[in-house]
Amino acid sequence: MVPATSLTSRDSYTLGQTRVAEETMNDVYREFKARLRRLDEILAARGLTGLEFPQALSLVHRAERRGDRSREPSEEPRVLLERAEALARRSA
Repeated sequence: MVPATSLTSRDSYTLGQTRVAEETMNDVYREFKARLRRLDEILAARGLTGLEFPQALSLVHRAERRGDRSREPSEEPRVLLERAEALARRSA
């Protein structure tokens, strides 16, 4: 039997606080994905008018695929997302 205080990624939620922490991290990831979807919509609406924004967006998608969806996004995908958002605003 696994004690309630030792959780691994395969264990189910056994502590109320752990559930809250996981939901908070998932909310942060959900917000990250929503921002990424908005950028995808901008790219679809504008088309390929330049290469810098689509390339930056592709880098964000690659970093997102490598990331752990159960945890808060690391610094790299967040920086890449902010760069892609800045390029989208600049090309507006």
